[in-house]
Parts: sequence; C-alpha cells; structure tokens
Amino acid sequence: MASVDVLFPYYGDVDLMKKAARSVMSQQFQDWRLVVVDDGYPDPEPARWFGEIHDERVSYQRNESNLGANGNYRRALELVEAPIAVIMGADDLMLPNYLQTVVDTFSAYPTADVVQPGVQVIDENGAVVAPLVDRVKSIAMPNATTPTVLQGERLATSLLHAGWHYFPSLAWRSETITRIGFRPEFDVVQDLALLLDIAADGGTMVLQPELAFLYRRHSGSDSSVRALDGRRFDEERRFFEIEAERFAALGWPKAARAASLHITSRLNAVSLLASSLLKGRKASISSLTRHVLS
Repeated sequence: MASVDVLFPYYGDVDLMKKAARSVMSQQFQDWRLVVVDDGYPDPEPARWFGEIHDERVSYQRNESNLGANGNYRRALELVEAPIAVIMGADDLMLPNYLQTVVDTFSAYPTADVVQPGVQVIDENGAVVAPLVDRVKSIAMPNATTPTVLQGERLATSLLHAGWHYFPSLAWRSETITRIGFRPEFDVVQDLALLLDIAADGGTMVLQPELAFLYRRHSGSDSSVRALDGRRFDEERRFFEIEAERFAALGWPKAARAASLHITSRLNAVSLLASSLLKGRKASISSLTRHVLS
C-alpha cells in the first residue's frame, strides 16, 4: 500500500491535465499512487496518454457517464487505499516538495485530519497572479509562520468568514474524508461543507506555511462561470442558511453569526454586479443583488 493516494478527478483542458499529472509523478517523495478518474471528457487523448505511462503507481479509468464534479469526487473517494489522500486539481501543480511536506506534517501532527500547505496562485499561462479573491483569502487566513493547528468553532468561524483554503492543495486523513465524505446536494461549496463537517465532528486542520503547491485561477473555471451567472451564489445562500442553523444548535455563536453574515461571499457578489450590468445579464443581476442583500 502506498503512503499517499493522489486522486485525480479529471474533466478539462488536456495540456493542463498533463502538466498536473507530471507534477505528481515528479515528486521528491515517491511512495504514492496516482488514481485518474476521467469523467467522460470528449477527447481520446487522455486515455492514450495515460496508456503509454508504464508506471504501476499510475492508473486510469473513465466513468461510463458524466457524474459532474461532486459526483466524480465521491467516485474517486471510493478508490482510496492509502492512509493519506489528496484530491488533485486537474489544472493545478504540485511543487516537487508537496508530498514530502504533507507527509512530514501528518507525522508531526498524527491526530490531524487535514493539512493546508503554502499555496501560490498562477493564471492559465503559469504566471504568478494575485486576483482580488486571493488577496482577500491571504488576509483572512490565520497568520501562520509556523505550523498552526485549528479546531472546533475557531476553525469553522475562520472558514465561514472567508473560505481561505485551496481545496486541490489539501491533504486529508483518509479515514476522515471517506467517513464524512462530500454532501451530494452541493456542486460548488462541497469542499467548504466537508471542512465544516470535519470541524463540527471535532477534527483538526494544520496550516503548514511551507510553499508546496501552485493553484491555477482562470476565468474559464466552473466556479467562475457559476459565479457570473449567479448559480454559485444561489447555492451559497442556501448553504450558509443551513450552516447558521447548525452552528446555532451546536452552541457555536461565532460560527453561526459568520454563516449568517457570509460577508466575503456577499462582497464577491458585489464585485460581479458591475460585470453583469455591462454584459446585460438580467438574470445574473437579480440573483447577485438578492445574494448581496440576503
């Protein structure tokens, strides 16, 4: 059994996918499995390319039908065998030290459920960028010059103020993520929902400041498209209402208030209103305004 399973749910740009996969196969830490789950991308090239990789640690399979992002994440979780799992983004990049960094962090913090390593944001061309959303994330993320443990209401409140985590860069204790899993009713906030479920369950996250991952931010992402047409915020609004009620019932008033206010989510909607007005997207304007005033 490998030490780390790198789950690779795939649907998207083929060239970026190859770069992402190569970044896994070029790790300094070598005790890994790369498990590719193609969600029916309409191009034969991924199957051909992975078929020519003669490394028993690399496996490729293709879903019979398209499951969507959340469905494919849940499908990938069914294949976990190693004690540590990563759900790698198919257009992101691991730096060569990534797996060694997260394995060492789990060794130092054996009860941790999630590790968030240091992340740098790049665009579709690989250039380092700092969009507004990521500047907000950097401000909201707890200051961690050394490994820092977050747990319980503190973890939940911090994440609800601003979802500062970078989902594809997270490393998970396999027992925890397979036991709790992704809520099937969400298509955009499923990663935040999972982290809040772990916090409510008494789990811990370790912030590891060592830079180890490159997160790709580009306008064609599913979350960007959903944000512009308002679908993201419709889902977020429902989600935050559910979380506010849950944390109030748990007796976590700070987390409940953070969920009720969902300030950064609403500010994000404000920032997109101008774009929607310029493009004449009436449906988006209505949805975005409703979210801002919620």
